[in-house]
Amino acid sequence: MLRTAAVTATLAALLLLPDTSAGQRTPAAIQQAYGATAERIIAAALADSAAYDRLSYLTDRFGHRFSGSESLERALDWMLEEMRADGLENVRGEPVMVPRWVRGAESARMVEPRPQALPMLGLGGSEGTPVGGLTAEVLVVGSFDELRERAAEAAGRIVVYDAPFVTYGETVQYRTQGAIEAARVGAVASLVRSVGPFGMKTPHTGGMSYQEGVPRIPHAALAMEDVMMLRRLQERGERPVVQLRMDARTLPDVMSRNVVAELVGRELPDEIVVLGGHSDSWDVGQGAMDDAGGVVAAWEAVRLLKALDLRPRRTVRVVAWTNEENGLRGARAYAADHADEVARHVLAIESDNGAFMPSGVSFTGSPAATAIIEAIGRLLAPIDATTVAPGGGGADIGPLMERGVPGMAPLVDGSRYFWYHHTDADTVDKLDPDEVARVTAVMAVMAYVVADLEETLPRGPVGGAR
Repeated sequence: MLRTAAVTATLAALLLLPDTSAGQRTPAAIQQAYGATAERIIAAALADSAAYDRLSYLTDRFGHRFSGSESLERALDWMLEEMRADGLENVRGEPVMVPRWVRGAESARMVEPRPQALPMLGLGGSEGTPVGGLTAEVLVVGSFDELRERAAEAAGRIVVYDAPFVTYGETVQYRTQGAIEAARVGAVASLVRSVGPFGMKTPHTGGMSYQEGVPRIPHAALAMEDVMMLRRLQERGERPVVQLRMDARTLPDVMSRNVVAELVGRELPDEIVVLGGHSDSWDVGQGAMDDAGGVVAAWEAVRLLKALDLRPRRTVRVVAWTNEENGLRGARAYAADHADEVARHVLAIESDNGAFMPSGVSFTGSPAATAIIEAIGRLLAPIDATTVAPGGGGADIGPLMERGVPGMAPLVDGSRYFWYHHTDADTVDKLDPDEVARVTAVMAVMAYVVADLEETLPRGPVGGAR
């Protein structure tokens, strides 16, 4: 395009102007603009145990909230009613079809070399055993490589994976892929050492997979102590025999909902900061860490902003995603239902690592966005939560991040999370009222300031071009 001399001169002059927007993003500028407000938010979050009290009611009153269960749907009804009572706006349930897997009666028992009941949990999506169960010798292996080396011994046996916990991402493969690999070598069932670093005879459930063309065999988790015992027996030359019974079955999909509520922005209501967690849990324990604590912290963050009469420029939206545990249908439905809004999602925050003591946030975004988040993070100095680490995100905001939305998660003490993850021991007593309040404060400060900045949080190479 041709430019006149006057236009060229004007553009050159503009290039020489100071970058006032960059100045507005400095730690000093953000402290001046938002320091007092952040202190108000933090003080309000820590003033009482409102977040924990709500969390306790949710988990005690409704218990586990497995996809397809009546308990989940009754909990969602209650959340919608409470959000309306809080004065949040545009409160609604957005329909999502979810899978329905039913555990049924189940048991495991060692019958040779001596009788002993083995605490177990079937893995989500597993087939059941034949009526009356099955009984077979076990083959204990420590890895998929060992299984392949001993493939000739596996036919007609129950493969038991004794894979010690390293990290969740590394060790969970035995839960998700174990049935496939065992079936390939002719096993009649497979059992996995529960995926966690610590046990007190508490098996951990979780999702698992099958592969087309490979027989679908029953797959369950045993307590780590019992898998280690089976390994020791085998190494001494014994041939342990286990009786396994699982009545698990998969029923037709049913309707659930993503729960959504908002604090509508005062100037740019079509631009959105979304924060939340997942409403569903496994069908054991109360799902308090995973993830009622995250849902309630996000919800309470938005409620606090409303109660403090803090209405940012952009809309702050809280979402309780359904079916994270065994399908991610809620996350995918939200991204599809709001496809026309994704380009206007400024930031997505998910809490799904337990509402434990926060030290800051983890963040995935462009370098320019990271610098802004680091400046906002300094506002959390009163609760020692100023760290901004790379790698923020979560399963439910994954579909948004894939489309370029920056992602964030509270950075929390995870030292005990996998002790209780997906077990009957995931109950509300594992969380502390003060720590839940601090996670609420972190999410509220981050959501409010990002939603209120004069400029939209910039996207870039990591998040994709705006």
